[in-house]
Amino acid sequence: MNRQEALEQYGKALKRGRKTYRDCVLRGRYPYPQVLDEILSDSLVAGQVDLGIIEIPTEQISGTKTAGRRSAFAADFMPLFETDTEFAGKWMDLCQAHLGDEGIRDPIHCYEYLGRFYVQEGNKRVSVLKSYDAPTIPGYVIRVVPLWSEDPAIQVYYEFMQFYQMTGLYRVYFSRTGSFSKLQAALGFEADHVWSEEERQAFTSGYHAFQTAFFKLGGRELPVTVADALLVWLKVYPFESLRTMSSAELGKSLGAVWTDVKGLSQSDPISVSTEGTEEEKAAPPDQGQGLWGRLFKAVFPSRLNVAFINDHLPQESAWARAHDLGRQYLEAVMADQVTVQVFDGVGADAQAEQAMEQAIEGGAQVIFATTPPLIGACRKTAALHPGVRILNCSVSMPYTGVRTYYSRIYEGKFITGAIAGAMSRDGRIGYVASSPIFGVPASINAFALGAQLTNPEARVQLRWSCVEEDAMDRLARDGVELISNRDVPTPDRTREPWGLCRRQADGSLISLASPYWHWGNVYVKLVRGIFSGAWDALSSSEGRAVNYWWGMRSRAIDILLREDLPAGVRQLVELLRRDIMDGSLLPFQRPIRDQSGAVRSDGNGWFSPEEILHMDWLCGNVDGEIPAFDRLLPMARSIVRLQGVYRDAIPPEKEGPIL
Repeated sequence: MNRQEALEQYGKALKRGRKTYRDCVLRGRYPYPQVLDEILSDSLVAGQVDLGIIEIPTEQISGTKTAGRRSAFAADFMPLFETDTEFAGKWMDLCQAHLGDEGIRDPIHCYEYLGRFYVQEGNKRVSVLKSYDAPTIPGYVIRVVPLWSEDPAIQVYYEFMQFYQMTGLYRVYFSRTGSFSKLQAALGFEADHVWSEEERQAFTSGYHAFQTAFFKLGGRELPVTVADALLVWLKVYPFESLRTMSSAELGKSLGAVWTDVKGLSQSDPISVSTEGTEEEKAAPPDQGQGLWGRLFKAVFPSRLNVAFINDHLPQESAWARAHDLGRQYLEAVMADQVTVQVFDGVGADAQAEQAMEQAIEGGAQVIFATTPPLIGACRKTAALHPGVRILNCSVSMPYTGVRTYYSRIYEGKFITGAIAGAMSRDGRIGYVASSPIFGVPASINAFALGAQLTNPEARVQLRWSCVEEDAMDRLARDGVELISNRDVPTPDRTREPWGLCRRQADGSLISLASPYWHWGNVYVKLVRGIFSGAWDALSSSEGRAVNYWWGMRSRAIDILLREDLPAGVRQLVELLRRDIMDGSLLPFQRPIRDQSGAVRSDGNGWFSPEEILHMDWLCGNVDGEIPAFDRLLPMARSIVRLQGVYRDAIPPEKEGPIL
């Protein structure tokens, strides 16, 4: 390279630097490289680690160790001094060396803190190499280890340090805890797997291709990392696809999950719809054959093809049977507006995906997948078929391409708790909970508060069927007379001891009352919402997922009562039911203390739907605890991984879905 070419390169870099400077000033950002000495104090440092010479990702060099010549560079390390300065001359000398025979061989010296690098020696070398968009720069690095704290950024960094020991990679960085182990699982590795050089090279190649696609779609403007976006993509596509996809195919596949990537930047990524009143609107009336009539027909469908996907057979699963009855109800109510396909017993993996593809080939415009384990198949299908409306029966899933639906069963539990409190002779009431998943602690607490409403001295003895298979029998053996068992799935299943049960003198159990799901009402309201336009009104365009979480007011649940229940108790139920439906009674709007005695509510406010759904504590009149994951029976662990109140703290499995 001759001097003229070096001068031209400096001119280009100077132009970039001045633009970066102006943009930073206009946006209120610091226009120069950050200075580590101004960020850190000795009180924030736990120690230093000598990493030796490594290849530093250029994009992660963000500042200098000391103030020094920082005013010579813009925030992106591009130069700011005129071409006739001594600084510019030295910069051009390095430029010529870089493209000459000897190249820039001396490593820079820098410090690393929280995944960012701060140059102590070699600022101009960094500037020159960045001007040529060099992906890495060799450097001698000293890591500055921050003191451990509850700050999420510090927790993520400590996870990164463990990941670095196994992989030697600095380019991979996440913004959320737990993500490094999820990446290991997504790649098919155990959590403590140490990468070989071959594995590191293969990953780096695929990662670079993904990064290029990410930046091309505008990823630099998002407050998420490339690795964050990759983990979203890996929930739908295998990593091996990065080796076979063309750049166009990769861009298209990333575009299919782009709304989920954007959703990572949301502080509240899920929009919870708690009422089905809008969805209950009838379809628009016939507007005639004029212009408006033709427009309405263009906007609102006249008929929908709806598919139901069940991972079990209805004759073998009470849950599948309840949803199948809901499907039958939809067909009976909307026979002239829907065509229905049914796929039973498809499992939760490849067969489920095949069933969804078959449904779409058969014309399906709406797919209802009736259990949480089907979420993986739903996400993959949604990415491939963005025009199909796909819903999964689960809660708290932050995926914009798949809407979820569930019911607020805790409202019914509050009422059965009130019945138990009114009918208890000694104030001891048993409760058998299923699994520590979203909504279950809320149901336990609502039941306990209902019991407290009618019997201030009532105590709830909590057991878990996911921990002990004989939980019901154990409570009975302990002399507990009233026990809340699992809810009745459908109102016609009354022979089993469902819901709130009373133990008879001979040890048998009779059912007194139980909440039940009315999935037929849910399906009718959701389908009518598509006809009316309510579906599109509840848009995901802002990057938030939509979760339907309906209760008594939407008639998604109701209460089944024993025929010979005392008249006074029956009247109490009707009063509570009416007040919950009209919104004048909220089960959690009352003074509440948890098991530690801490005040959770003073009675003047109320919990948001998200706070209720994600409760991970128990009321003070509950005797028992939420079981840890390692205490669960094997059959219960998969659903807790998907929907558990502590799912983000569970190490992922390489064979399971990465959420």
